[in-house]
Amino acid sequence: MEPTTIGALGPSAFARIMGGIAEKRRQGVTAGPIDDQPTPDEPGHPEYHRRRRAEWNLSRWETAVPPRYRRADATHPDVQQWADAVAADPETAGSLLLTGTTGTGKTHQAYGAFRRIAAAGSTHPYEIRAITAADMYGLLRPKGSDRGAEAELRRLVKVPLLLLDDLGAAKGSEWTEDVTGRLINERYNSCKPTLYTSNLPAKAADGRDLASVLGERIVSRLSEDTRVVAMVGADRRRGAA
Repeated sequence: MEPTTIGALGPSAFARIMGGIAEKRRQGVTAGPIDDQPTPDEPGHPEYHRRRRAEWNLSRWETAVPPRYRRADATHPDVQQWADAVAADPETAGSLLLTGTTGTGKTHQAYGAFRRIAAAGSTHPYEIRAITAADMYGLLRPKGSDRGAEAELRRLVKVPLLLLDDLGAAKGSEWTEDVTGRLINERYNSCKPTLYTSNLPAKAADGRDLASVLGERIVSRLSEDTRVVAMVGADRRRGAA
């Protein structure tokens, strides 16, 4: 059967069709909306792109941390809160200092915080550097690096996210105080979040604290934008509950 055009039906048929359309319009009957918005699983949806960023960040995470900490999870509420603040706006999040005796999970929580930031899929650049204070001092000493001490210090200053582990463990000296002070001060001025861990408290009545090793000037600078979280509990490395 050959298809028939509206025009072939004649003027009266055409008029009836148009009249029906007009009547539906008078009755408030309109065409339904066309749902052409992307779903969370399709490009163009914010959630789709957040997931892609998270995947990319976590792939970088895998290559940046020691195998022991690749599945680290931040379970402490204060650590989670800090990580979420960094993911939302690193320039206003400030820094974090985890203190506590050996084996209380400071390093695990620290790596877990940076993994949580990666998984958030933030639009902010994700690049981390994790180093112990002892290794940092070794790197910054004369002949400690082929790049040179100043170049290595600039890299530590500029990296968006820095973990400085075991702060205060090395023997204090005028040189270590100067190097640490420069790093902390320049990252503070650049509003770059840093996560520190230390076996020493920031301040203690008996004087066995970070100030005694790093100097009052450094601890004073830390106190300006660094939240201190004391980790408590038995030594987990000895299998204690």
